[in-house]
Amino acid sequence: MKTKAKNRSLNSITLPNYKFNIKSPEFQKEGEAFTIWFLEGILEKNPDYIDCLLYLGNAYTVNGMYEKGLIVDQKLSRLKPNDPVVHYNLACSYALAKSIDAAFDALEKAISLGYKDIYHLERDKDLSPLREDARYKKLVEKIKKR
Repeated sequence: MKTKAKNRSLNSITLPNYKFNIKSPEFQKEGEAFTIWFLEGILEKNPDYIDCLLYLGNAYTVNGMYEKGLIVDQKLSRLKPNDPVVHYNLACSYALAKSIDAAFDALEKAISLGYKDIYHLERDKDLSPLREDARYKKLVEKIKKR
């Protein structure tokens, strides 16, 4: 016969609060700076880790590190050559880096691979440098015809 444990449950466990005093400057980072440092560290050991590259590329872009984001998106486009979202992100990175012709090439490729989120495309601030170009209007029409 089993006996009941008196007042012993995981909910009653209180873990001690430890404070670590690590003096290394890398561990003094917070927020996005820490996230970028952490992801870069993972990629040192696993340079083709796609999910990590996706997160890092986004972190670079959010933090205005457009050239670094572009390098990540170029690598992703080589690792996932048939992924329309990867090519869409590459187009955004090119647009942010003011490489307008390359941005249009990547956006055309994304659409030819099946990218069709017209709602997102028309509202994405990253693509603002492309909107006054006649090529942009043609690509939007191409998606609408699908």
